[in-house]
Amino acid sequence: MSWKLRRVRQCAKCPWKVSTNPHDIPDGYSEELHQALVRTIAEPGSLDGRGHVMACHEHPPGEEAHCVGWLMNQIGPGNNIPLRLHVMSCENIDAVILEGPQHKRFEDTLPKGNDVAVG
Repeated sequence: MSWKLRRVRQCAKCPWKVSTNPHDIPDGYSEELHQALVRTIAEPGSLDGRGHVMACHEHPPGEEAHCVGWLMNQIGPGNNIPLRLHVMSCENIDAVILEGPQHKRFEDTLPKGNDVAVG
């Protein structure tokens, strides 16, 4: 069954953008919540899907949308195979627009000086 992304353009303060200071993320940035998002990062190349999705911070509860930066990282350099298979049925994946240079790893999205182990 096909499906569509709710959002296809990366938001202005997406933490996956190299230019974003995470502390500038609107609506009360929380380092603790940001670090907890490590659970959304797949072990590269693993067939074991974690089933956790990073939501865009611009969408309120109940109207969640995929974080576009996270999505493109996970189907690209993050090598999230279950997600790659899932987006094969996405009708508008080709419409996704990223804005500027992107982080290659989740750890790089965190404020400088914070190391979180992935895996």
